[in-house]
Amino acid sequence: MAKRDLTPESIIRLEGNAVVLLDQRQLPEAEVELRCVSAAEVADAISTLAIRGAPAIGVAAGYGLALAARRGEDLEAAYETLAAARPTAVNLRWALDELRDDPTPERARGLHQAEVERCRRMGEHGVELVSPGARLLTHCNTGALATGGFGSALGAIRAAWDAGLVERVWVDETRPLLQGARLTAWELEALGIPFDVIVDGAAASLMAAKQVDAVFTGADRIAANGDVANKVGTYAVALAANAHAIPFYVVAPTSTLDPTAASGADIPIEERDPREVTARFPSHNPAFDVTPADLVSAIVTEAGVHRAPYAASLPTPVRA
Repeated sequence: MAKRDLTPESIIRLEGNAVVLLDQRQLPEAEVELRCVSAAEVADAISTLAIRGAPAIGVAAGYGLALAARRGEDLEAAYETLAAARPTAVNLRWALDELRDDPTPERARGLHQAEVERCRRMGEHGVELVSPGARLLTHCNTGALATGGFGSALGAIRAAWDAGLVERVWVDETRPLLQGARLTAWELEALGIPFDVIVDGAAASLMAAKQVDAVFTGADRIAANGDVANKVGTYAVALAANAHAIPFYVVAPTSTLDPTAASGADIPIEERDPREVTARFPSHNPAFDVTPADLVSAIVTEAGVHRAPYAASLPTPVRA
């Protein structure tokens, strides 16, 4: 199988008068690029999950603002349109604020490059937490697709595989839109890392059967006390890991930290279209849940490995 292109530019880039991104809605069946020619089209791509993952949507929003400036759009209107695309991931507004005073292509590309480098450093720190022959479980998609280049939790798994430490990865299928089964599996296949997709409800029984050595997940927002918002179902995985004395690690760049949120109770939870679950019956479709800090064994950022109490150990968000 030909090795797929997972470089930052293949995931998202600013090209001429368009933001060009790999349309994640089409994966794994087809690799299709989507061209967005306005800030509104970038916002729509974010809200409809053509691009998703906290760092990646921040990068996309940065490119969207730079595109708006290049096209002579009203920048305040473009800022608000992009910021409203998805409410939970703090990276989105963080990236827009980074570009607000300098919405140039150079600044947007610099932010993208800095985010990828942060992910590479996170991967190096994450390797410290992996033992030889590890069987790792991951929830959602946290690789190159989600970060615009290398990956957060999946980046750490990728680095651990390169170090010869990983035996197998268990991939939760993950709502909404089966992001693990479609996207994480696609990336692991491309990287040649052994894996199996599992239904989300199977994670606890695998842990009970001693088939999981550690859990690695990402985050869309981390509160000051270490509470973590991530894709819905993460909380259940953390509870199961805690019950079976399995380490539960969160890997996320400092752009995901939100010091204005004292705890998870301050994090807004996105509600998605119920028809993603069923068009026949009433349904409830939250995209995220919050895992309390006391279930998190460690949080890995580009600054290192941080342990409780997180209010003291977590670094402050850095500028790109």
